[in-house]
Amino acid sequence: MTEKKSPIGESWNEYRETLLTPEERREIDIKVEIITAILNARNTAGYSQKQLEKLTGVKQPVISRMEKGETDPRLSTIMKILEPLGKTLVVVDKR
Repeated sequence: MTEKKSPIGESWNEYRETLLTPEERREIDIKVEIITAILNARNTAGYSQKQLEKLTGVKQPVISRMEKGETDPRLSTIMKILEPLGKTLVVVDKR
């Protein structure tokens, strides 16, 4: 029996290469990295989204939509959320 192939190619990465520009791929990768770090830090700290709302002033639905990747949060919102989690953003040279 032959293996079925997806109509979009071998993998998501291949499809992503044809669908998105390099700039779009970098932007998505950075967003995923930031949101994953926030989610992991929140879970490690044992905070619910509602508790994080009380600590940050950022409404729980906003936190939820951000964690689901449904919104493109402002930098100021990200910074408010990172603070009580003991995190910050750092800009580094690309290499």
